[in-house]
Amino acid sequence: MYALMELKGKQYKAEKGACLKVDLLDAEPGSALNIDSVLMVSGDTVQVGVPYVSGVSVSATVESHEKDKKIIVFKYIPKKDHRKKQGHRQRYSVIKIEDIQGA
Repeated sequence: MYALMELKGKQYKAEKGACLKVDLLDAEPGSALNIDSVLMVSGDTVQVGVPYVSGVSVSATVESHEKDKKIIVFKYIPKKDHRKKQGHRQRYSVIKIEDIQGA
């Protein structure tokens, strides 16, 4: 059984016991989340929401906050002696899916 949920404008596939890397959340590690924006639930039958499935929610806990590996952004304009090098590390939260209620 799994559910497709929306969190901070992105969609994730949630299964019981799975760990997901999501955009950084304003929650302390160890705190509980309840996500009501479930787009689809698949189990014995498939329920598709318009846009969300009513009465279904996903409960999760925040495991940790981490940074991804560094990405190098290099901009170059030929014949103009223009070079710009910049690094970026995306911050994310790791959440663990505890249960899918109402499915």
